[in-house]
Amino acid sequence: MKVTFLGHSTFSIQTGEKTVVLDPFVTPNQLANSIEVASIKADYVLLSHGHQDHLYDAETIARNNDAVVISSFEIASYYGAKGLKYHPMNTGGSKDFGEFKVKAVNAIHSSSLPDGMYAGNPMGFIISSGGKNIYYSGDTALTLDMQLIPLDFSIDTALLCMGDNFTMGPADALRAAGFVKTKKVIGMHFDTFPYILIDHASTIATFNNAGVELILPAIGQTIEI
Repeated sequence: MKVTFLGHSTFSIQTGEKTVVLDPFVTPNQLANSIEVASIKADYVLLSHGHQDHLYDAETIARNNDAVVISSFEIASYYGAKGLKYHPMNTGGSKDFGEFKVKAVNAIHSSSLPDGMYAGNPMGFIISSGGKNIYYSGDTALTLDMQLIPLDFSIDTALLCMGDNFTMGPADALRAAGFVKTKKVIGMHFDTFPYILIDHASTIATFNNAGVELILPAIGQTIEI
């Protein structure tokens, strides 16, 4: 799998012939002004929860590409009512989409759509393709439920929120890496807003000292898993 960081918590993941875009928040993100939303390709749009900084560009990208929106029952149905293709899931469920599989796992956060509509439970995802497994935490606090993940999956890379204030900070993200038993982490949900600024050098050093590789990707950077 090839993982491209598009800013904040937005990633494009190439799984064989299919492309999955996670939590698209590009247009309002001033750090991501090098990315043109119209150029983003997607076969599937995967949404962890309903906050605007995770789905602002979801409808545009899904319409542009005739893509399938995968999310909680509530969010998926919301986009289905707008005439988009959709596939509803819920925590603990899994689905084989052919080129890749998704398992929805627990996340501890809040979730509502921009208009205030209830958006169901927030979720993280295990994305599996070609013998590789990526854990995408979504927005979450550290939770002991993460320890369940390596019972079924060998996590090659974890995409972990670490901006603190709204989600895990770096210390909890490092603990999360231990819980899911991975030695490679790609950071997300940091630096986009003043609330979630982190010290890159000290954060990377903390992970390295614990024997965990941490990548704080540049926007547009592609990492092969």
